Amino acid sequence: MADNNSTPKPSNFIRDIIIRDLESGKHDTVITRFPPEPNGFLHIGHAKSICLNFGLAQEFNGRCHLRFDDTNPTKEAKEYVDAIMEDVSWLGYQWGEHLYYASDYFEKFYEYAVQLIEKGKAFVCDLTPEEIREYRGTLTEPGKESPYRERSVQENLDLFRRMRAGEFREGERVLRAKIDMSSGNLNMRDPVIYRIMHVPHHRTGDKWCIYPMYDFAHCLSDAIEGITHSICTLEFEDHRPLYDWFLDQLKTPCHPQQIEFARLNLSYTVLSKRKLIQLVDQGVVDGWDDPRMPTISGIRRRGFPPSAIREFCHRIGVAKKDSVVDVALLEHCVRDELNRTAPRRLAVLNPLKVVIENYPEEQEEELDAVNNPEDPSYGTRKIPFCREIFIERTDFMENPPKKFYRMAVGQEVRLRYAYIVTCTDLIKDPETGEVVELRCKYDPETRGGNTPDGRRVRGTIHWVSARHGFNAEVRLYDRLFKDPNPGKGGQDFMDSINPDSLEIKKGCILEPSLMDAEPGSIWQFERQGYFCVDTRYSAPGRPVFNRSVQLRDSWAKIEKRLKQKG
Repeated sequence: MADNNSTPKPSNFIRDIIIRDLESGKHDTVITRFPPEPNGFLHIGHAKSICLNFGLAQEFNGRCHLRFDDTNPTKEAKEYVDAIMEDVSWLGYQWGEHLYYASDYFEKFYEYAVQLIEKGKAFVCDLTPEEIREYRGTLTEPGKESPYRERSVQENLDLFRRMRAGEFREGERVLRAKIDMSSGNLNMRDPVIYRIMHVPHHRTGDKWCIYPMYDFAHCLSDAIEGITHSICTLEFEDHRPLYDWFLDQLKTPCHPQQIEFARLNLSYTVLSKRKLIQLVDQGVVDGWDDPRMPTISGIRRRGFPPSAIREFCHRIGVAKKDSVVDVALLEHCVRDELNRTAPRRLAVLNPLKVVIENYPEEQEEELDAVNNPEDPSYGTRKIPFCREIFIERTDFMENPPKKFYRMAVGQEVRLRYAYIVTCTDLIKDPETGEVVELRCKYDPETRGGNTPDGRRVRGTIHWVSARHGFNAEVRLYDRLFKDPNPGKGGQDFMDSINPDSLEIKKGCILEPSLMDAEPGSIWQFERQGYFCVDTRYSAPGRPVFNRSVQLRDSWAKIEKRLKQKG
């Protein structure tokens, strides 16, 4: 995978750690991992972690493992495994032969747990989950030791084997590490490392009825795979002492270094899995891949290219402190990429009919149109023109203000790639008074931008042939939330839903070349925005278009102001 963007890699504290480790000889290669739990769909925050872990491994000629943390069978499914693999691959990263599952190591995890018991560092506890929470204490008060903490090694080994054999009910017993109930770090107060769950696993079936907790499985998976730098988000910082404690107590192949960075927070967006589930379950959105969702499947269906996501993650960098990134920067990266790569087409979303009265009724001609002015290699195409066309309704005003350079009665305007026309009359619906048709005359000497007499026409508008264009559905997506920080101040984030986040427009008139546009293909509708052919609702000869982003770039203005201040 290679990016078109050749911007130098910015320095950050994780890169600095890796460089020091390589220079000192601590490591001779870099091995990272991306360890998602297959219990849901990945979102833009995960994309930051994917780009960081795979990107660092790529930069330092190492490797990145894709490992599924599948230790909780009540929430996991193969459907999520497949979706995650598709998302990582779509972003442009490949794991090759290094695809792993925590469930691959269940037997090894069990052996490590036995090691802890034999060292007197783990015990089987009969307290209920509620009692364990009560005994744990608070941030200001130490916890109390379990009455089962001093069981003998032999009794613990026997009980743990019987837990594995399925002799006990769920919640009846757990295996806990024996650390320090007075520790200032609550994670070190004899944490649970195994629980009983009589639930079949999507890979191991009914083989196991005890499953390791994340903190236990995570560090051991890293050590088994020889991970050098275990890069996590900031919420795992308080878990690092436990990560190190397990590896210090056990005879593992190596001791990886856990490093934490700030997770992505994005304005006008929620990234909490609980909140995303609520949006789906309450029907606010049309599933996990709704183009308004911040899931990778959602932004893919909306038409955000993977190169733009990588560039966005590159630009926001890596920090140790939480902050909120303006979603306008993400939109800017998408727009910047699509401006270079998206072919141009003509589309009228709110059609108003125009009849060019002095154009021969049966005549048709093909005009040359540029496919992408940013890249001459895209070439040109032919677009049909005839006596009747459609223009955008907002490009006409009956009583225009001064400096309105589009169509009005008695005013000249240029049709993109075609001719200069002058509106001579209008027709209204007798009942509503709405303008339903315009009458114009054209200057046949002005084809393709020619103006033999040198006159200046300030307005240029787009159009589509009424005879050749086709009707299509276009979906205008906007931000899902109307507030930059949904749910701020303890309010319900659902109160911030933008009621105008989706407008479905039927009867749009599109250039005929778009009729066979492939699902997933992305186009610029001139003067309208960037649009992607929907992968769910489109059918052969009946494409549905989703708006990816508008043409206006607010972030470019913000960035310019910041540079001026700086």
